[in-house]
Amino acid sequence: MKLDILSLFPGYFKGPFDESIIGQARKKGILDIQLIDIRDFADNRHRRVDDRPFGGGPGMVMMPEPVTKAIRSVRKTGSRVIYLSPQGPLLTPAKCRELASCEHLVLLCGHYEGVDERALERDVDESISIGDYVLTNGCLPAIVLVDAVIRFIPGLLGHESAADEDSFEEGLNGLFEWPQYTRPRIFEGKPVPEVLLSGDHEKIAEWRATESQLRTGDVRPDLLEKKRGE
Repeated sequence: MKLDILSLFPGYFKGPFDESIIGQARKKGILDIQLIDIRDFADNRHRRVDDRPFGGGPGMVMMPEPVTKAIRSVRKTGSRVIYLSPQGPLLTPAKCRELASCEHLVLLCGHYEGVDERALERDVDESISIGDYVLTNGCLPAIVLVDAVIRFIPGLLGHESAADEDSFEEGLNGLFEWPQYTRPRIFEGKPVPEVLLSGDHEKIAEWRATESQLRTGDVRPDLLEKKRGE
């Protein structure tokens, strides 16, 4: 998969994208991530890309020309251009699976009060939000989206069913994952549930299903109610 990330702060991504699974995927050639500085497409010597909003109001707005130039410099046939914005639909596992099948993603990070609407209308395919809150810029949402999407690239996690058995996934009927335990069997007086040591896979599966429902009901009862209503 190829990803082009357009922002005003390319250095923001270098730490997260050089470590862990993303870093390994880049080294193996599974991911090709390029960081594009939108300021490089400004048409003035000060590399200014923002201005005051028409109609008044606080803050600054990113101008349409450098944004559209940046997008068009990397966009090609089959590219999907995504604007990271709190005004977009929420990122879901289904959307992550859909995006994981794309060969080329272009991620536009918003800054200041946002981007001139004309640039979004002309060159952006969709907006995506990572939650009902506002951050200082779109760089962190872009990192979250990349991390969530690449988990569904075949072979990336090392086990074919690893992504299917995480919280919210179809393997768990859209509910939370069950509690996990490893060695030692007893830690600070707290033992591992006996059923997990029994070797009885049917009972283990029943225990996990029950715990998944209990945990979801305690924290996100709305998910449990949604599942019961289907």
